[in-house]
Amino acid sequence: MNDDSRLNEWFVPKFGPQRFRMFCGLLFLPYTGMCISFVVWGSLIAGSPNFERLAILVLIYFVALGIGAHVADNIGSKKIKPWGDVFNKRQSWLIILACMGFSYGLGLYYALLYAPLLIFIGIIEGFFLFAYNFELFKGLFHRNYWFALSWGMLPFMAGFVIQTNSITPICLFFSLIPFILSYIEIRISRLYKYNKRNNTKRSETYQLEILLKLLSIGTISLTFILLFAYAILL
Repeated sequence: MNDDSRLNEWFVPKFGPQRFRMFCGLLFLPYTGMCISFVVWGSLIAGSPNFERLAILVLIYFVALGIGAHVADNIGSKKIKPWGDVFNKRQSWLIILACMGFSYGLGLYYALLYAPLLIFIGIIEGFFLFAYNFELFKGLFHRNYWFALSWGMLPFMAGFVIQTNSITPICLFFSLIPFILSYIEIRISRLYKYNKRNNTKRSETYQLEILLKLLSIGTISLTFILLFAYAILL
């Protein structure tokens, strides 16, 4: 590992072997939690959600994007990654393919049973997993708004679709909320990482870290509140 600075990130555990800590850091769990939260929001907006389908979709997104996409990002970026030696390239590809195989196999099963429209969302998400993380097409899709679409809007729509097999104006309207939150998160995160990597503007970096904590933890906390409120109202 060329630089252990990211082991000091707030979302990296302070305990355990270094390899374990690096792997947890690689998963960016607070931001993965935001993505999963948007899946939950989409299902709740649909009304009377089937929680088995919701749980399955949460699992799919955690495996495919939380693990697979982050491992892909670690080997696909044109820049040096601080998590680079967690897995070698062969191991990384095995993890990516295993995650994709598991997620698409399970997703296809549930899509064919309940929501064929989910197949199209899965295809689009798969495209972004490679186009964004491997910076294909000269990095055309490695942009903040594509990140917001693939990690914010589409997970929300997937949560809605698996419950209803439809995309309605209400779904599209509310999907703008996770799009905006994801866009804000990636904008702040890029500036935060730049400052931290170059050890500049420490005061600003600290403020940006606070904002990232509030945004991610706030989003996840709101999700639990919504689930608790829904359970009470049942």
